[in-house]
Amino acid sequence: MPVHASIEPLAWESDFFGLSSAIVRVNDAAPALTAADLAAWERVQVKVPAERTDLLDALQSLGFQLVEGEVDLAMPVTQHSAPDADVATQQDIPALRALAAQAFARSRFRAPWYAPDASGRFYAQWIENAVKGTFDHQCLVFRAPSGEIKAFVSLRQLNAREARIGLLAGRGMGDKLMQAALTWAQMRKLSILRVATQLGNTAALKRYIASGANVEATAYWLYR
Repeated sequence: MPVHASIEPLAWESDFFGLSSAIVRVNDAAPALTAADLAAWERVQVKVPAERTDLLDALQSLGFQLVEGEVDLAMPVTQHSAPDADVATQQDIPALRALAAQAFARSRFRAPWYAPDASGRFYAQWIENAVKGTFDHQCLVFRAPSGEIKAFVSLRQLNAREARIGLLAGRGMGDKLMQAALTWAQMRKLSILRVATQLGNTAALKRYIASGANVEATAYWLYR
């Protein structure tokens, strides 16, 4: 079966990772993809709904390989008591970068598709951007009595109704982080909080479901 899709350059990722990168957008109105179309790029990504097994087979015939599964969840924003979270500041960036690099060392930006340190660098930059209010809008942190950051969550408002959790990390702090995220959304009078995680991250899935989330979609990331 042909895969009808367009190819969009990923300029930021190309610069950041040092690999000419693009993403495939499946579109039945687009021309059929060919190996020649894809050969111009060092790394091509595609995200496919899990139920589209026909697309998975067709993309693998074009040289794509499965990288990981992803689960997208959504939960209603209900009344929550505000936990003792702080808004991260510029002074917190070095510590947050180190924590994010360690917490997300194994993601879809891992070896052999990217350099061994690429995943850590990517998420370190993500959390720095969140503190600065670019991409994600804010980063909340929990501190030990000494002031050391124990856990963090970044958040982005999507529209007048919805927000999305970007990054969330902190061993044993999942419940407090979710309360902080829901309170953040509640204060903005939003009604839905979204989050995505790796299919294999059962601890995160259990935490989100325990916090009231429902699975909305599953998908697979493939690379070529």
